[in-house]
Amino acid sequence: MTQKIYATDAYATEMQAQVVRTDREDNRVLLDRTVFYPGGGGQPHDLGTLSVGEDRLTVVRVAEDSDGVWHWLDGSLPSAGMTVLGEIDWGRRYKLMRTHTALHALCGVIWNRFQSPVTGGNMGPGEGRLDFDLPGWKADNIPIVEAALNEELARRRDIEVSFLPRDAADKDPSLIRTKVNLLPKGIQEVRVIDIVGLDRQADGGTHVSNTEQVGRITIPKAENKGRGFRRIRIRLEEGE
Repeated sequence: MTQKIYATDAYATEMQAQVVRTDREDNRVLLDRTVFYPGGGGQPHDLGTLSVGEDRLTVVRVAEDSDGVWHWLDGSLPSAGMTVLGEIDWGRRYKLMRTHTALHALCGVIWNRFQSPVTGGNMGPGEGRLDFDLPGWKADNIPIVEAALNEELARRRDIEVSFLPRDAADKDPSLIRTKVNLLPKGIQEVRVIDIVGLDRQADGGTHVSNTEQVGRITIPKAENKGRGFRRIRIRLEEGE
């Protein structure tokens, strides 16, 4: 299995790693450790480079399976046993971290006000959306929720990362803010993201360490998806 540096240190931008296995048909390599997030929970995978000596190869895709974290490359593959230097596209990653944290904060604000679970979500660098079961939603809630969300972000709430044994996590229903429990059955250790005092839930993605780093956000619209479901979109303010 790959050591997932991103899971405990979201600010690590590079790593030295060893190639464990190559798949030349698919042009990908399996590494023993990585800072590259493989995607999941609506957050896209990281992009960046792997360098072997003077050769700098572009990482075009990252994904995880039961063997570990695979890195797809644009160029010739290094051989198994070789040492590589990996570096993520930090500007893109940091924007994703801020966006992901903003979405968790939105989840906390909506839960505290409406006790409504998340039914779906997605994000890109600087913008994202969450879907909620919100039958009582009204259009004039948008500025109210936006103001409440920015107020929470400005409180400089710390974001803490911890890990729980699966059996302990299963006994804490508050960790699941989605309408359906999406935790894979095979996971024996659950990673928990806690925006202290606002939102605490199981999550595998990358986040900033304090809500102040998110900056201000806007909610451009909330879409009616039928049967009481609402899609709320957020965007990091320009210049942030």
